[in-house]
Amino acid sequence: MTGGNCGRAAPLRRTRGCPRCSANACSGGRSRSLHTVLIADDEHNIRHILDFSLHAEGFDVVSAHDGDEALAQARERKPDLIILDVMMPGKGGIETCRTLKQEPETASIPVILLTARASKADRTAGEEAGADDYITKPFSPQKVIEAVQNILGAAR
Repeated sequence: MTGGNCGRAAPLRRTRGCPRCSANACSGGRSRSLHTVLIADDEHNIRHILDFSLHAEGFDVVSAHDGDEALAQARERKPDLIILDVMMPGKGGIETCRTLKQEPETASIPVILLTARASKADRTAGEEAGADDYITKPFSPQKVIEAVQNILGAAR
């Protein structure tokens, strides 16, 4: 079932309308608050897949194409959760996560690292940087959604 002008599935939460098209029809008539997720990945297709999948589940999504933009968005928007690609140009996901966890205004925001690097050393580096979860590529959008819901306590 689609709603609103954007053609996306109606979110599960009653909000101020669809974050993409602002149509109240996208609220779907159900009652649940909207969480904001920041996605930082230098690959447009990954950002698009995650944006679409999370939006369809009722999440508001903010995107960044690198670590510096992710830090700026996190400081400004204070998202409920951040998904970071580990390998981005400039500041990568590990360094961005470490910076987020060191700053008092962003330290409590949960972080999921998304990466093609699957070694134990890479996973340990993510944990040491303060990441709350570590998902390897290729990934299932459903696995990411489940991780987001579990971390935010929004699992149905």
